[in-house]
Amino acid sequence: MLFYYEFLLGLSICFTLIYAYIWHKRFDVNITLIFLLVPLSNLANVAVARSENINEAILGTKITYITGCFTILFIMFTILELCHFTIPKALQGTLVAVSMLLYLPVLTIGDSDIFYKSVDYTTKNGVSMLTGKEYGVFHTILYVWIFICFTVCIISLIYSHIRRNDVSHKIIYLLMVPVIVAMVSFFGGRMITKEIELIPAAYVFAQIFYLLIAYKLELYDINDSGLESLVQKGDTGFISIDYRLRYLGSNETAKEWLPFLKDLHVDSFINKDPKHRETILSWIQQFNEGKIDKDNQIHYRSADGEKVFLVDVNHLYDAQRRQGYQIFITDDTADIKYIEFQEKFTTVLRYEVDQKTERIRQMNDHLLFSMATMVESRDPFTGGHIRRTSEGVRMIIEQMEKDNVLNLSKKFGGYVIKAAPMHDIGKIAVPDAVLLKPGRYEPEEYEIMKSHSAEGARVVEEILKDTDDEDFKRIAANVAHYHHERWDGNGYPEKLSGHDIPLEARIMAIADVYDALVSKRVYKAKMPFEKADSIIMEGMGTQFDPSLEKYYVAARPQFEAYYESQLNEDATQHGEHPEVEGEKKDEENKPAEEEK
Repeated sequence: MLFYYEFLLGLSICFTLIYAYIWHKRFDVNITLIFLLVPLSNLANVAVARSENINEAILGTKITYITGCFTILFIMFTILELCHFTIPKALQGTLVAVSMLLYLPVLTIGDSDIFYKSVDYTTKNGVSMLTGKEYGVFHTILYVWIFICFTVCIISLIYSHIRRNDVSHKIIYLLMVPVIVAMVSFFGGRMITKEIELIPAAYVFAQIFYLLIAYKLELYDINDSGLESLVQKGDTGFISIDYRLRYLGSNETAKEWLPFLKDLHVDSFINKDPKHRETILSWIQQFNEGKIDKDNQIHYRSADGEKVFLVDVNHLYDAQRRQGYQIFITDDTADIKYIEFQEKFTTVLRYEVDQKTERIRQMNDHLLFSMATMVESRDPFTGGHIRRTSEGVRMIIEQMEKDNVLNLSKKFGGYVIKAAPMHDIGKIAVPDAVLLKPGRYEPEEYEIMKSHSAEGARVVEEILKDTDDEDFKRIAANVAHYHHERWDGNGYPEKLSGHDIPLEARIMAIADVYDALVSKRVYKAKMPFEKADSIIMEGMGTQFDPSLEKYYVAARPQFEAYYESQLNEDATQHGEHPEVEGEKKDEENKPAEEEK
């Protein structure tokens, strides 16, 4: 029996030292008091067993009752705290005071009969003990008090197991076992054996479970900062998940923002519920895949769409060890709405700028077309020429874009169509005496007429000098400058040949000559489409770029349909006069000769 008490004393001291080693300031103070009282109780039992007289035995017994009065009280406080029952400080103080009052009669053992009416002292096999105890009324009251504390513990644990989701079932089981063992030992120990006390062994047994609970608390307690009010009611939500994907807990802020957390039980696996897989598990997976950083953040929108939360994930640490994942959630609604407002404002502003830019572009296009029309109006013999040639250019460009062998961009095609009306704008510099001469040009007059190409390029560059679109300026100048150049190098003004002639000018040349052929002039009737087509086809490889032949052929039906509708209308509105290759000739010359 002496070895039994001494062995329990040694174990209780070892367990207390282990607890001191793993102690953390977050640990409940009541657990710490339990680990201090249990070795004290076992020390008192050893003192009684080694006592040499009744007075020493009574003194040791008085010390053991400290454990009876206060250990069960601190166990009750621990259970209520871990089960998240709030105990007002005043009530805690009152209960401690009650235990103190109930312990005072213990101090009268040997001097009064209010706790022990009588007691004997016996030594057996070198082990001392008090025997023949006859209990007084306060002993009964103390036992009733201890029974009440045990009952509160059992009821609290059962209620938490059934009704609370924020308490780990493992913690409940770890608390339940030592309480039941201690209760049985305390009230039924004498039925099992009258030789030794079982309650010291029950308390040492409880120490083992409280060590496990202390270890668990390092994971389940999310208040690492120690500032509970800030963690629970602050501006940041916390969710803790271990590496087995079990839910360890969350603060009130997280539960308010993510209501489904209220139904998630501690120790539940988050990969079993679709809602949890779509949120918590998805966030953890993105974190493990390295997809979460300052440039790639997770935003979660509440079910009602009113709030947007910024989610961050990191490792959950226990000292230096990683134990799981810590998820941080902050309300990012204001920033997101500000960004959305900025984006919306930017979109509206961009739309308005685009609209105004488009109107300015249309005004510029209209201005350019109007200037070309004004120049054309000086020559009463070529009415509608710029409108028709622009349409002809568009038809050829469309066929080129369909085939796309030349890999033309939409931008290029649009610019050529837009530049087509300005191809003869240089005629603004040709004197009326030359431009309006009805007869055949003299050589010197013909040279003046040919100057309209280079002059047209100069005028275009002057008109467009302030534009930011350098590509359009270049294309428009090329169309005006080189649309009279020939593939074989016999054109003007630079006598360029082949691919030295800009593509836009080669396209313009076909549309320009076609219009001259099929349009009615004062010296001739309009040329039949078949004959005009024959002349254009004969010119492929000499006057025109042969690579453009297939596009002209593809567009030919459109040319004929368009000119069928337009020439009759133009004939009633304008008197026309031939102007081919910059030279006017009398009616005895053949059109083929004029165009070639």
